[in-house]
Amino acid sequence: MSKWVIFLCMVTLLAACKSPPPPQDIPAEPEPEPIEFQDPQFTITAIAILQEDLINTRFRVKLTIDNPNIFPITIVSFSYELYGDGRFWAGGRDTKSLLVPAGDSLKTSLDFEMNFINMKRQLLDDIIAMRQVRYRFTGNVEVDTGMAHIPPFNVHFELSGVSDVEK
Repeated sequence: MSKWVIFLCMVTLLAACKSPPPPQDIPAEPEPEPIEFQDPQFTITAIAILQEDLINTRFRVKLTIDNPNIFPITIVSFSYELYGDGRFWAGGRDTKSLLVPAGDSLKTSLDFEMNFINMKRQLLDDIIAMRQVRYRFTGNVEVDTGMAHIPPFNVHFELSGVSDVEK
């Protein structure tokens, strides 16, 4: 009987000392790949005269917005200042939403009016003669990616160049 008692004691001790199995490691869900955002690019393709008057002239700036991202973006608001030959021409804010497809571009335009009383005569002559005009175009756009984890944000732009003046 002593063998049975020793045997039972050993089995009981082994059962008591045996630790529970370690919990199974549950693999964590992989974190989403970070999305690298690239700023939209703006290009003035032309400046067009809509209506000529002696003092006030209405213009349209033809603009291309390029979206280099792999997802579409929406331009929620657009504020800008346009300078021609170093002089302030016009500024404004547009809240018309513009959807720019992923990896694509969108053509749009901005209309404004200029008063030539305070402008150099050479600038008015260049515009009337349909010559090219040096410009600087600067401003801010509010961009919405449509993704819940990326709230809308502002992008500053500034570009300069030479543009044709068209009718």
